[in-house]
Amino acid sequence: MSQVQRSAPKIELHVHLEGTVRPGLLAEIAQRHHSPLPERLEHLYRFRTLYEFIDTWNTLTRCLRSPSDYRLITLAYAAEAAAHGAVYLEPALDAEERFGGPAGWADILAACCDAADEARERFGVTIGWTPQIFRGYDVAMGEEAARVATRFVGRGVVGFGLSGAEGRAATAPHARAVRIAQEGGLPFVPHAGEAAGPEAVREVLALGAVRVRHGVRAVEDPDLVAELADRGIVLDVTLTSNVRLGVTPSLARHPLRTLLAAGVRCSVSTDDPAILDTTLSDEYAVAEELGLSAGGAFAAGLAGALCDPATRARLATVGELAYGPTATWASP
Repeated sequence: MSQVQRSAPKIELHVHLEGTVRPGLLAEIAQRHHSPLPERLEHLYRFRTLYEFIDTWNTLTRCLRSPSDYRLITLAYAAEAAAHGAVYLEPALDAEERFGGPAGWADILAACCDAADEARERFGVTIGWTPQIFRGYDVAMGEEAARVATRFVGRGVVGFGLSGAEGRAATAPHARAVRIAQEGGLPFVPHAGEAAGPEAVREVLALGAVRVRHGVRAVEDPDLVAELADRGIVLDVTLTSNVRLGVTPSLARHPLRTLLAAGVRCSVSTDDPAILDTTLSDEYAVAEELGLSAGGAFAAGLAGALCDPATRARLATVGELAYGPTATWASP
């Protein structure tokens, strides 16, 4: 990818903040908390399935504990993403038991929102947070996490998510947490269509999902693909992740081309760039090889973004300056 392509404006809607921490910074944080990482870290990065990846993710991120840790990693990824042209990010942020419950979650969110303000000033990147719980999480704690998230509406939190492997734990027990977030002003942006097929995507759509993180296995059901296109539901596609976690056997056989041909809007993201050894520029470059231009990815990102109207208008102007009149880059 040329320097011009690297610096072209980009939107990223599917990135886990905890998965952005490069090994050097992660080791520094772990040492500070006297929480040493395994000596042979390279072995952890050799996962072959989604479930092995989740184990790796848990091992690598459990040392992230304090608000200051989260401020630091927010600024680090904002700087990295900005170097790859990012102008808007919607990172996911997990409500973890290690934070000690609602008060701890609130402290982490407050630090992240403050760091987002700093990142905007220092790096020119706007961040909208999408805190999330995971399938299999304690139901009552998940509902409390949703309540905490709604306290930050207007301070930088723009949505609420649900992650985890659909194939191992159910979505339904978390429906009330989703409703609490929605009633508090936070749209629902879940993971689905990764570990499980079209039925998982339909399930989250029934809960009111306004966007789907992954969703690529919707291609197994042409009627669902048509529905996604008709409704303008954006899928946040993570190409390297899909290959490394076995969602698709290769980039050449990735469903992106089929989805685009059917008129489905697809944004482009890294998922967990530090763990997957990728960058936002890498993902945009691969997407272009599969038929999704940088302008098209930006347009889908803008369509799916949960930002306020003023930010949306500013991003649209950025897109027009980079990619030409809206009509030339904003169509599926």
